[in-house]
Amino acid sequence: MKTTLLRSEDYTRAPWKNGGGVFTDIADAHRTDATAKDWDSLIWRFASTPIVAPGPFSYMPGIDRLQMVVGGRGLVLKARGQEFDEREPFTTVRFTGELEIVTELEAGPVEVVNLMARRGAAEIELLALKEPGEHSLLPGTHLVYAARGDCSIRLDGEAFALPHGGTLKVELTAAARLALVTGLAVLGSIRVAAADASPPGRY
Repeated sequence: MKTTLLRSEDYTRAPWKNGGGVFTDIADAHRTDATAKDWDSLIWRFASTPIVAPGPFSYMPGIDRLQMVVGGRGLVLKARGQEFDEREPFTTVRFTGELEIVTELEAGPVEVVNLMARRGAAEIELLALKEPGEHSLLPGTHLVYAARGDCSIRLDGEAFALPHGGTLKVELTAAARLALVTGLAVLGSIRVAAADASPPGRY
């Protein structure tokens, strides 16, 4: 097990793919054979972003997406014949990057976290840890994000304290047990397929 504490002051900022806003890149992974770390080489990304006005989402063919509101409330994602309800914070929705989505804000701006992955290259899950308790972690990469205030956790009995906005990156080669002790956290889990097995995608 390898653990790395990522602090909010070390995160990078970049424009949305469609240029409509700015996201905070918390952690990501790219193909090792790529000459540049860009949307074309992306394997997975865990990021946060404010949504301050209704508008379209970026078009990301070949990308699977998970999203959760962590600040504010009242977000609804509208696509043709579909609606993804995030009105209540810490509700996870799953959708594909091919969908033409427009946001509706029923109660003002919100802050969301996104976990996205190139389809076929990684499997992803996004879960809110709102109550103290234990969770099983499978081999892979796990990101424990202190979304609202400080929090504390245990990993196989070892204690970790996370400052608000901080993220504990956990890389596992065997299963482990995660326990939320205090606070509230968001858990993003990534299981990557065989390294660089998928051909480069055009996003």
